[in-house]
Amino acid sequence: MTERPAIEVAVIMRRERIEGAMSRWQAWRWVLADVVTNEEGFGTTPRLLYKNENEERWLHPGYKVELFKDDAEGYHMNVTTDHPGWFVLWRMEEEAMVADEPLALPVMVSLSYYDAGRWLDAQETVEQLPAPEPVVAWVKAFVDEHHVVELKRRKRPESFRSLTDRFGNPASISTEKNFGGGGRG
Repeated sequence: MTERPAIEVAVIMRRERIEGAMSRWQAWRWVLADVVTNEEGFGTTPRLLYKNENEERWLHPGYKVELFKDDAEGYHMNVTTDHPGWFVLWRMEEEAMVADEPLALPVMVSLSYYDAGRWLDAQETVEQLPAPEPVVAWVKAFVDEHHVVELKRRKRPESFRSLTDRFGNPASISTEKNFGGGGRG
């Protein structure tokens, strides 16, 4: 079995203070800050990188982003947009608390539009960030090798379809008018 092309990344989540009227209901919010190449020195567990009275940045290392041949269309859709990017699915983790609030934990990272679409359809929290040019070039090379453009077949207009009854048998239509319930006799 051949290995799939893959890269290891780390995700940086930012916890930021909310200002204004909205802060009456929620003092903080989490957003995706960055996706970076994973380094051995990052370790394997989330850790606080930076903190002040208005912001915190948390590093979440160890996410493997693999490219799958059967998802070449999803990668193609990403690299052919004006802003190709990372898609990160993240959730609030009730078990891991930060100052009496749950910690935002990335779950998956992808470069496929189809992955992001499935996650959004499942009503998950998904954010996108621009991918750096070397990553875009790597995905584009994969797409160039594995993406097959499917030819679209012209759909025949409905008016040309043959008529069938509810059992699939050919149906006929007559323009003659039938009067009454039976023949004249």
